Amino acid sequence: MSDTNRKFSFKLIATDGNARRGEITTPHGVVRTPAFMPVGTQATVKAMYPEQVRQTGADVVLGNTYHLMLRPTAERVDRLGGLHTFMNWPHTILTDSGGFQVMSLAQLRKLDEAGVRFQSHIDGQKYHLTPERSVEIQGLLGSDIQMQLDECIRLPSAREEVRRAMELSLRWAERSRRKFEDMGGPGKGQGLYGIVQGGDQPDMRVESAEGLSKLPFEGYSVGGLAVGEPQHVMLEMLDVTVPVLPTDKPRYLMGVGTPDDLLESVKRGIDQFDCVMPTRAGRHGLAYTRFGKVNLKNARHQEDPRPLDEESACQASSGYSRAYLHHLVRAGEGLAGMLLTWNNINYYQQLMQGMRDAIEESRFEEFYARTKEDWARGDIAAL
Repeated sequence: MSDTNRKFSFKLIATDGNARRGEITTPHGVVRTPAFMPVGTQATVKAMYPEQVRQTGADVVLGNTYHLMLRPTAERVDRLGGLHTFMNWPHTILTDSGGFQVMSLAQLRKLDEAGVRFQSHIDGQKYHLTPERSVEIQGLLGSDIQMQLDECIRLPSAREEVRRAMELSLRWAERSRRKFEDMGGPGKGQGLYGIVQGGDQPDMRVESAEGLSKLPFEGYSVGGLAVGEPQHVMLEMLDVTVPVLPTDKPRYLMGVGTPDDLLESVKRGIDQFDCVMPTRAGRHGLAYTRFGKVNLKNARHQEDPRPLDEESACQASSGYSRAYLHHLVRAGEGLAGMLLTWNNINYYQQLMQGMRDAIEESRFEEFYARTKEDWARGDIAAL
């Protein structure tokens, strides 16, 4: 339930090396960090009930400004009581700014200093998304954690293009912050995060982080990664960026990633993540487990009576045989995506809980090594 007296805050509980265990408090609850946020693009985590998402251990889900502004519109969601009520999720919600989707999905987009003009990928209708309008939409949705509008470019890109986008994103950060304060976001207990850009250029990442740190954001995000570059480049950018960000604010790595990405990034001091990977993989027959990925399309599973993880408390992980899951996937049954998505979100939350416990108990390096060993062991059935 919402508590309007509860304001946005971040508390650092423990550290182990650079890994951090903390808590973000919002009007809709406490988010335990490091946290993985399931992606609810269109006010739903695909193939899951909100109650199931909560049961996996998720404290927060993500909604998408671009999609929700097009359909059903932020104004309609506001009239219907806000996004929490609309999607029956009474816990914390983070909304992104819509910038990434404009760049990747919209038709005939034109970007300038004011913002970006684009045509909807749904019906071709024309829109103008500015930093101010993005914050206004997120305010209408009523999300607890909101994001500045930025420009996210694909990598690799020319150095001059990276600088242009980084500097534009910094200017948009100032405008986003002014609008957020004008709308009374801090007084409502909401938070606005700035977004570090700079592509794969270490000096620009530092410059962006330093510039954003001068603005009174409630949290800071690292954007523009996992957009085509190898993992080692992403990690190198974190190595130079994270030390520049304020230690008393949450740090959010946007759009990331694989379980290994999460483990490596927490090791470097990241607190929040989101990614469509576990839900998308589940709809395509791929399960994430303690012993790595399991492709249920493979014929080797057709007579395997084992569940995905007999030790899991999740019914999707322990209550159905691989043979049955294989059958559902091959038959194209909707239940396949539902069960595998449930398993995957549960595994991601189990991984985050394991990291939180390990950091509090000063054994993160041990957890890191054992987790890597389990993934490397694999999960080949001994039939």
